[in-house]
Amino acid sequence: MNKAESSSFEQLLIERSWSQAKDEYEADLIIINTCSVRATAENRIHGRLGRYTALRKERGNDFTLVVTGCMAERLGDALKKQFKVVDYVVGTSKHSSLIQIAQAVEGDKSLDLIRTDDHYHFDPLSYEKGTFKAYIPIMQGCNNFCRYCIVPHVRGREISRNPQEVLDEIDILSAKGVKEIMVLGQNVNSYHWDKKHNKSWSSYDKGGVALGSVEMDKQSNAALNDDTIINFPDLMRMIAIHIKEIHSSIEWVRFMSSHPKDISHQLIDVIAEEPVICRHVHLPVQHGSTKVLQAMNRRYTRESYLAIVAYMKEKIPEITLTTDIMMGFPGETEAEAEEVLSLMKEVRFLTSYMYYFNPREGTPAATFDNQIPIEEKKRRLQKVIDLQLLITREEMSKRVGKMVKVLVDGVSKANKSELVGHTEQEQQVVFEGDIAKIGSFEQIYIQSLQGNTFRGRII
Repeated sequence: MNKAESSSFEQLLIERSWSQAKDEYEADLIIINTCSVRATAENRIHGRLGRYTALRKERGNDFTLVVTGCMAERLGDALKKQFKVVDYVVGTSKHSSLIQIAQAVEGDKSLDLIRTDDHYHFDPLSYEKGTFKAYIPIMQGCNNFCRYCIVPHVRGREISRNPQEVLDEIDILSAKGVKEIMVLGQNVNSYHWDKKHNKSWSSYDKGGVALGSVEMDKQSNAALNDDTIINFPDLMRMIAIHIKEIHSSIEWVRFMSSHPKDISHQLIDVIAEEPVICRHVHLPVQHGSTKVLQAMNRRYTRESYLAIVAYMKEKIPEITLTTDIMMGFPGETEAEAEEVLSLMKEVRFLTSYMYYFNPREGTPAATFDNQIPIEEKKRRLQKVIDLQLLITREEMSKRVGKMVKVLVDGVSKANKSELVGHTEQEQQVVFEGDIAKIGSFEQIYIQSLQGNTFRGRII
């Protein structure tokens, strides 16, 4: 999501005749787009702001520094007070103010007050010139409030994008020759759009307060039915049909990130029936113990997760899965940690993003009793890493000797005489070929596996 938003910021500036600076010593405007998911991400930003503080002393006031993203939303003006080098702090729902800042810099002025809308609206096109892959955000925010996660506090409640805007963006990307799109959202498969009212829709909380960008009274909320709501499977079907109807250059459609409580048989059926949707799903499990999942407030069980995986594999035998796994959540026992390993052996994830619990200020889990000692968290995590490396190797080895479809990304950095591309499962493949093939889909015969990279030849 940050990558998509950063690309969108760049496009806004390019449209105003800005160009990319060679380095920070030549820049008139520097924008730092931040993440707050883990404390380590914010620590890196502290280090970077320290560097720009030194640059300010060296260059004086001849550049403007903007901090945006989740860290800006979380800390607000406190960030500006801590780091005097920061000129503007722009929260996640205030991106429209970047135009005002650019105008001020162009006129050699400063803004005393940034004027913004109160509601969230989606950033414009995030396409980068010359690329064959693009991101399309379709929803923002999260209503889940997992007890370890800062995202709902910095991204706000779930807001869905008008589906016509999504299709219009696909038209633009198709005209530019894009071959692959990634449909994005913090909780992408909770997408809901009210066709009747032409508005984003989200369920009410217990107090009856609207959780979406548009307030709707209880009467209209109760009147909603399956005929008035476009859900995520509906949207993915619409995208697939639209791509066929316009004879789009796009051949692969992905989505991220999914919450297991929201993924449905309907969505799996759409993936099975629409070849343009990649047979690869990132489905964060976080843990293998139902008790720990309940403590995390994940709202699904080990059993329900395994059931949805079983349905996926039944309907789409060739599907591959990746996931997120957190070890060392407060109160986790040794037996519960072992349940993670047994689930991994049953599902056989292609890869996993693995980490140990890191308390985030402002989340309930940060104050829980029974915190796991750091060394114990690392020990349990290492067992998960070791098992995943083994499974990844075994699963990837199964593809040696087979044909795969590959999108050619460019020239290999390690060997300029070779090309590099990626598969439907986002695995890297290196092979010999003419640079004219960059940006095309090729059939590759996999000859060997070196580390986590396939080596092959064009058929």
